[in-house]
Amino acid sequence: MSKKIIVVGSSNTDITGRAERLPLYGETVMGTAMMIGPGGKGLNQATAAHRAAKGADCEMIFISRIGNDAFGKVLIDHIDGEGMNKKCVVVSDTDTTGCAIIEIEEGSAQNRIVVIPGANTALSEADLLAAEDEFASASAVLTQLEVSLDTVATAKRLAKKYGKPFILNPAPAAPLSDEMLCGIDWFTPNETEAAFYAGGKEPDSIEDVREIANLLLGKGIKNVVITLGSRGAYWTDGKEEIVVPSHKVKAIDTVGAGDTFNGALAVAIAEQLDGEVTSEKVANALDFANRAAGISVTRKGAASSCPTREEILNF
Repeated sequence: MSKKIIVVGSSNTDITGRAERLPLYGETVMGTAMMIGPGGKGLNQATAAHRAAKGADCEMIFISRIGNDAFGKVLIDHIDGEGMNKKCVVVSDTDTTGCAIIEIEEGSAQNRIVVIPGANTALSEADLLAAEDEFASASAVLTQLEVSLDTVATAKRLAKKYGKPFILNPAPAAPLSDEMLCGIDWFTPNETEAAFYAGGKEPDSIEDVREIANLLLGKGIKNVVITLGSRGAYWTDGKEEIVVPSHKVKAIDTVGAGDTFNGALAVAIAEQLDGEVTSEKVANALDFANRAAGISVTRKGAASSCPTREEILNF
């Protein structure tokens, strides 16, 4: 039976500058390179899911909104070049395309990002309701927090209406009501985001991670996945827990790594976790996502760094 993944989220054109080190406040440093390309958490995750699913019996539907402008053309060219389905991508004549200004420190591969959301703020309940038939036939629904909370809530409601796994990557971290958190099937923060939602400091140990995860489960979330960077990923459903290690690589650019993880995880959930959820199945799904993220940090760019299914399986 064929699978379908819906990704609801943002589309941005990334303007990326690289330098040997990042400037201090009020300081100017000379950069080494600049690139303009596709990004935004939604488009990154949609690209990751599309590439991770391509070659399998799995389709990716992206629901997003961009402006009818030069930056929007960058995104449409990317979507067309990937062969992604764009029937649910709204091109607006009244909104400007979202943009992200990214600074990357070459030595550490760390980054700073400023997002100007533009058309992403206009993605609405109406846009999702227009695609309700896609939710009815979906195998998994993934979204993030670079669109309005009302839009996220609508995505959750439609997923629940049709009994589909709802995956929320809570990034960038923003306050969420207990009503929004309750009933989420898969909640996938990184360590910083997990600490934000637990109301404490970043975890220093697996014991800290476990405590944060249990607090999140207490809000009605069914499965908590906390990404731990180079240490891998942690999962618990309150009954079992596992830590799946990452794959050692030489990182040159960490932008979009979390998005790649989530897009690949959505594919794995659709393919492997549509029935009974077991620790063995979850370990396989997390390893698939870890492999994808590991490959992505060895490449420059956000959406452009996502690996193909063949690359993930052979990594």
